[in-house]
Amino acid sequence: MSDFEFFRNVPIGQYLPLDSPLHRLDARARIVLFTLLLFATTFTQHPIGLLISLVIILAGLMIANIPLGYALRGLIPLLPFLIFLTFLQLFFNTIQQPSPVILRLGPIAITQADLLASIVFLMRFVGLILILSLATFTISPAELTHGLEAMFRPFSRLGIPINDFVMAVQITLRFIPILAQNAEQIAKAQASRGAEWGTTQGHLLGRVRQVIPIIIPLFLTSLHRADNMALAMELRGYGGREIRTSMIELRFSWKDAITIFLALSLAAAILLI
Repeated sequence: MSDFEFFRNVPIGQYLPLDSPLHRLDARARIVLFTLLLFATTFTQHPIGLLISLVIILAGLMIANIPLGYALRGLIPLLPFLIFLTFLQLFFNTIQQPSPVILRLGPIAITQADLLASIVFLMRFVGLILILSLATFTISPAELTHGLEAMFRPFSRLGIPINDFVMAVQITLRFIPILAQNAEQIAKAQASRGAEWGTTQGHLLGRVRQVIPIIIPLFLTSLHRADNMALAMELRGYGGREIRTSMIELRFSWKDAITIFLALSLAAAILLI
């Protein structure tokens, strides 16, 4: 894999227009499904609950006809970070409880509880990334916008700017792959002008030193793109109407109701185990 291929390793924000049972569900049902699964995976404290969550995610990838290798590719750039945090969890476990010592390094003792906490942390982090990836694989930006607007429409009676909130969420998700693509273009431009890329052979400090020159031009490019987007939205009259119409009509069916019921059941099982 090339040192410049940032875009392929950022699955979050990339929609895959496939024909699967998960894609055919109502957008609101999919949003509720992934929100409940995300909530359960975040707050469960038992390894069995996290294992069930991972099994559900893998089943969702199969139902959505998404290759497992493509979904796991998003974990590759985060592997050094994950391994580092998992390693720290062994020595700085905040949950202290009596447990047999499995390894002693001078004054530092690693217990079974520390090892279990590290495994739980790794499983939770991987599960959250895969849930977000699966959500963006199966929910297009347009579906996300219309689904959130339909779900939050009652709050607009309280004076809450629902349309602006939904638009902010959509732009944030859309900008993630765009930022990766811009970073790839900046890195290629700097390498063509003599910058060193791919010469550190995996050295962590060397890779950090390579990334630092990208930050400022990437920040300036992002500001320029945001300014152009704000100007384009203003010229097209965004915000000129309190009630926006839509060509897309959401239809809630019995399959969506069953999906939400199953999501509630699975989330409760993950949390209560």
